[in-house]
Amino acid sequence: MKLIYTWVTVVACGVGLSDSDVAAQKLPTGVRTQPLILAHYMPWYVAKPASQVWGWHWTMNHFDPENEDDGRRPIASHFYPLIGPYDSGDEDVLEYHLLLMKLAGIDGVIVDWYGLQKLYDYPILHRNTQRLVEQVERLGMKVVICYEDQTIPALVKAGKVRAEDRVAHAVSEIDWLAEHWFKLDSYVQLDGRPVLLSFGHAGLTNDEWSQCLKQLKSPVSYFSEHFRREGAQGGFDWPIPKEGVKATERFQRSSKAWPHSIPVAFPRFVDIYSEARLHDSYGRIEDNDGATFKATLKQALASKSRIIQLATWNDWGEGTNIEPCREYGYRDLEIVQDFRRKHVDAAFARKPADLLLPIELLDRRREVSSPAQTLQLDKVAESLAAGRVSDARAAFEASAGK
Repeated sequence: MKLIYTWVTVVACGVGLSDSDVAAQKLPTGVRTQPLILAHYMPWYVAKPASQVWGWHWTMNHFDPENEDDGRRPIASHFYPLIGPYDSGDEDVLEYHLLLMKLAGIDGVIVDWYGLQKLYDYPILHRNTQRLVEQVERLGMKVVICYEDQTIPALVKAGKVRAEDRVAHAVSEIDWLAEHWFKLDSYVQLDGRPVLLSFGHAGLTNDEWSQCLKQLKSPVSYFSEHFRREGAQGGFDWPIPKEGVKATERFQRSSKAWPHSIPVAFPRFVDIYSEARLHDSYGRIEDNDGATFKATLKQALASKSRIIQLATWNDWGEGTNIEPCREYGYRDLEIVQDFRRKHVDAAFARKPADLLLPIELLDRRREVSSPAQTLQLDKVAESLAAGRVSDARAAFEASAGK
């Protein structure tokens, strides 16, 4: 079963405190006592007017977003983004998303990456991921790559990669990551190695992954889905709709024997595949007025894992989004705020009202008419990224007068 994903991750220890933070807490260099919260992010949305067409993840070859009715475009989702369907290459949207995460107490993203080859929409996904990484760096956040190795059989079938070069291709892709992204200050390290996840089991076999990990120029902290492959630090969990929370409980039991694990927390699973006439639904996990999200967060925290994932930021097709939508508003981000304050950082001061600022910034960006206004709005973004909400509000007032 191939699900289309997006997630959020919490890293509890051993990841990325600054030297000044370490000194202030009198901790050994490199030891982090607070979880790092990351949102797995899908970079695959294509939308007008940023692009010339509406992409598959909004249409699924069934819905037509051109037919807007009463302020709502038909899209491949049961839920509707608060800002409407967007393009993942729009830097203003990327800024909006990342600042929302920051104000919710989320420290960065895990991004679904399809590699470097020119097939299907892979080049667009790579371009959008590059833009996202740039915004992560700019706003002082964190990033992890989840490699979609299911691309390798597709590349072999298309004649882009020889069957005997499957492992070599994966090695070259990951070595590229090591050269360009793993070395960034924003890239998450676990036990001194960059964290890398691979999604699903439709790509390399277990034996091929073992070969790949041995051939990399630089070692990684690797996680495979649901179970621990040979050579992996551990496995990461993911919602299984037809099993619900029972699947997460099973993962928690089996993962106790691994060096590391990444449990999952999620708000719901309500896919659109049957309505889009793609195939039968994978099943449904009810939202239960936010109780599902709270319960799976609590369960993930109880595992004491160094990494916890929340699934997902913006998988609209599967309805696991915590990105604000018309149906739930900012509720899921408020749950994350409360979670962070109670269990991660008692000093976390962001409030639900602060979550309204990024959409105001996005609206202003879309109306900007002068370089002076742009500079003022840049100051707003910098202030929000730094947690200086009062400064951001003052900069908003200044930009309105330009």
